[in-house]
Amino acid sequence: MRILVTGATGFVGGQLVGELLAAGHEVRALVRDPSSYDAPNGVEVFQGDVLDRGSFEDSLSGVDAAYYLIHSMYAGEDFEERDRLAARNFTRAASEAGVDRIIYLGGLGETGDQLSAHLRSRREVEYILGDGTPELTTLRASIIVGAGSVSFQIVTQLVKRLPVMIAPQWVRTQCQPIAVIDALAYLVGVVDAPETAGKTYEIGGPDILTYGEMLQQTALAMDRRPPPIVPVPVLTPKLSAYWVGLVSDVDWQVARPLIHGLKNPTIVTDDSIREFVSPELTPFSEAVQRALAEEGG
Repeated sequence: MRILVTGATGFVGGQLVGELLAAGHEVRALVRDPSSYDAPNGVEVFQGDVLDRGSFEDSLSGVDAAYYLIHSMYAGEDFEERDRLAARNFTRAASEAGVDRIIYLGGLGETGDQLSAHLRSRREVEYILGDGTPELTTLRASIIVGAGSVSFQIVTQLVKRLPVMIAPQWVRTQCQPIAVIDALAYLVGVVDAPETAGKTYEIGGPDILTYGEMLQQTALAMDRRPPPIVPVPVLTPKLSAYWVGLVSDVDWQVARPLIHGLKNPTIVTDDSIREFVSPELTPFSEAVQRALAEEGG
């Protein structure tokens, strides 16, 4: 199968390319700057930007399926409009090119007005991609644990730098993190499972944890004493993002949309995907150990 991967320079997309090659697929990668992309052998690289109509459409010619792994990480005021425009451009181009399927990695979270802007934008992108002629398969995930994940980077740096953590209320929010190897197994698996076309699925690891418990388990994995966590009500999401920026190397503009999303529980309520794709799920503690080993930490 000939497959296009967008977001091929990202945390998930960069690893997905290799997994698809290993599964025997013919892979193309769409990147904005080919000079900064170290493509695996056998990958056909196309230059383009989905925000710029006319720059990327040739990458879709003759493609059977396309992975859409693009989402704004910066918290600029126009990030939702940029996501909307990119999704519309891609949906139009994929429809005109006759692509059979689009596979999208979105975010878990309750529906309705209580979603953060970050999660709401992911949900809107999902709806836009579904308006085209290609059949859409959506996988909704919580935090993906692995070396190179910005979310995991925030967790490890908080553990390293704060002996006592005066933390926002979101440390009590529950989530269902998933190891990147398991997320990749689902992403690769659905493209070869025609029954999943046109469907939306939730994916997660075997453990449901609060963000506070994630911090404590990560500390143990790093051979550190888990920091005492004292939730306080005064840290708004915006202040939380500044706080993360002060105690970590993560740009607060990147942290801000992520932090806003932490108010929403992200738990799998429907595991029906396992009827078609069922990798052996990695416990959170093991996923953390693997990520730390890959980061040399």
